[in-house]
Amino acid sequence: MNSKIEIMGVLNITDNSFYDGGKFNNLKESINHAKRLINDGADIIDIGAESSKPGSDPVSSKDQIRKIEPLVEALREVSNIPISIDTRSSEVINQLLKYKINIVNDISSLEDKNLLDIVKCNKLSISLMHMLGTPKTMQVNPSYNNVINDIYDYLKNRADLCINHGIDKSNIIIDPGFGFGKTLEHNYMILSNLDKFNHMGHRVLSGISRKSMIGDVINKTPDGRLYGTLAASVVAIKHNTSILRVHDVRETKMLLNFQNLIRNS
Repeated sequence: MNSKIEIMGVLNITDNSFYDGGKFNNLKESINHAKRLINDGADIIDIGAESSKPGSDPVSSKDQIRKIEPLVEALREVSNIPISIDTRSSEVINQLLKYKINIVNDISSLEDKNLLDIVKCNKLSISLMHMLGTPKTMQVNPSYNNVINDIYDYLKNRADLCINHGIDKSNIIIDPGFGFGKTLEHNYMILSNLDKFNHMGHRVLSGISRKSMIGDVINKTPDGRLYGTLAASVVAIKHNTSILRVHDVRETKMLLNFQNLIRNS
């Protein structure tokens, strides 16, 4: 089991994210929420201005920058917490480098090849996620020959691309992409086999928080999925995830503290 599991607090400044879309579009509200996530125990703040829920349309780099830059600038004035930017765009990352961002959270796994040089030259971390298709199409009858092997091979290919480009192995994070082109069965097969992705030697990120894979089991809308998320997080921890990407930082921190207490008793 990983000795240190990091909590990545989600801060969506979108109109249409599946859980918190529209809640933090105002700069004052978004910076206050960032401070709350930090106070609750977040190790990383993940900021995104492009919803990737099933069926969503892409957002231009210009619009992403317009929303993200004021928040990142304001956050850097009050905290040195590691900042992750949830984007597929090298243009967005280039614009934000001056604020000493730390992680590129790329759901497309380097569809924008210009990100390779940016990540390498600025010694950023890169999170590579598996997605079948695009957010617009990914949930249209997703199928695999072998879901674990197919995702593993894809992520290894993308990680090797980074290493061959000169990106340090320690700066590579892999994310199997819960809910991104997966059926309910696929998602739970991934969760129960999550430790297999550790064989690559990279940190593994689990983004399970309040997703439909939780709601479809307990028959709850996103607002009612906290306890299901915590239960799934326990399984992810058991299978050696390194990073939990969550909306509910305080509750996740309590879960980790409780687990550490049991482990060390």
